[in-house]
Amino acid sequence: MTDHIDHTESTEHTDDSREGAAFAAFMELHHGLPRQSPGSDATTRRLLSLCGPLPERPRVLDLGCGPGRSALLLAAEAAGPSGPGSAEVTAVDLHEPFLAELRAAARARGLSGRVEAVRADMGALPYPDGSFDLVWAEGSAYCIGFDRALAGWKRLLAPGGTLVLTECEWTAEEPSAGARAFWDPQCALRSAARNTAAAQAAGYRVLGTLLQPDSDWAEYYGPLAHRAGAARASTPAAEAALAATREEIAVRERHGHEYGYRGYVLTPVTAGDGDRWQAGPQTAAQAAAVRAVNLAAFGTPLEADLVDALRADAAWLPGLSYVARRPDGSVAAHALLTRCTVDGAPALALAPVATDPAAQRSGAGSAVVRALLAAARERGESLVLVLGHPAYYARFGFVPASLFGIRAPFEVPDEAMMALVLDDSVPVPKGTVTYPAPFGI
Repeated sequence: MTDHIDHTESTEHTDDSREGAAFAAFMELHHGLPRQSPGSDATTRRLLSLCGPLPERPRVLDLGCGPGRSALLLAAEAAGPSGPGSAEVTAVDLHEPFLAELRAAARARGLSGRVEAVRADMGALPYPDGSFDLVWAEGSAYCIGFDRALAGWKRLLAPGGTLVLTECEWTAEEPSAGARAFWDPQCALRSAARNTAAAQAAGYRVLGTLLQPDSDWAEYYGPLAHRAGAARASTPAAEAALAATREEIAVRERHGHEYGYRGYVLTPVTAGDGDRWQAGPQTAAQAAAVRAVNLAAFGTPLEADLVDALRADAAWLPGLSYVARRPDGSVAAHALLTRCTVDGAPALALAPVATDPAAQRSGAGSAVVRALLAAARERGESLVLVLGHPAYYARFGFVPASLFGIRAPFEVPDEAMMALVLDDSVPVPKGTVTYPAPFGI
């Protein structure tokens, strides 16, 4: 947002007096406001709940903290085994007046001992690798860029740590010219599917996402609009700051249904994830074992017969039938990618995915799917489709295919038909999925 982009990234500032005056006028509009981006305590709590268990006395880093609404909540409620109030929060921002507001608020709430306000650049942080259990960035990551944030902040996470960040993105399949006229010159928004794919490509597992409700925007824009409406510009810089703020609020009123903030809760995929399983291409000698795993996993011969039929079909792609093996070499899980199309454009269908019941909930299925998707990416494939359980496949970066205008050739719950973009540089086709003939669709 133009209304909080400058206080978090030092490279945006110069000694030019005109830019300095514009920045000062801009910040004058924002001093004393409760929020510097769309958000709410409810959203902060919801994102925190998606993080899962935290360690004893969790170390939290809040980046682009502004006056510290999230930092204060995290200090009071981010809980390790000792319960709420065990967290230690380092809150970082470049704008010293915001940090002063935070320090005063922390003192008033009795949190001074657990909140440290630090003036620092989120793009060049001074902390050693592995310093934090939770890195938090509400409404600030895009100041340095979503991809740069993903890459640069990963090193700060301790083993098992979590990154939570929110990003403004398109929610409309085809944003209007009016919405693009405002956003494109300042920030190239992407879709949730592309941001999820970027997170996965950067080496993260998606623990959950949350599209922030309209009420989060009202909580931010309400106080800001009131102030902007009552303000009187005394300098050209103040006039420009007022005009920019009023334009942004007006754009939200006209086009708010086309974009929104989404929270991403991520954890790095480490070398230990699925280490007990060796995943790789299926060999010819393992065909019988693959059939046995599919029979055991599904309890009927349908999926096992489908694999055999696909192996004889033109849709079969050598090297994209993967197995996860136990230490003794036996097959514990299987996953298959075959060629499908979307309105004639090539894509991949992930199906079936099967895990021996004795190996379920052990990471074998996840290990084989991750290895298979990595192999597809290395081959230059750009799009994978799956019909399956949303909560399971979201961990690999899949999102509803409808976000791209892709639909199944039959009635299916929207959230169950999912897509994963492997190559963000390739246009995603729209239309209906055509499955290989053995699927019988």
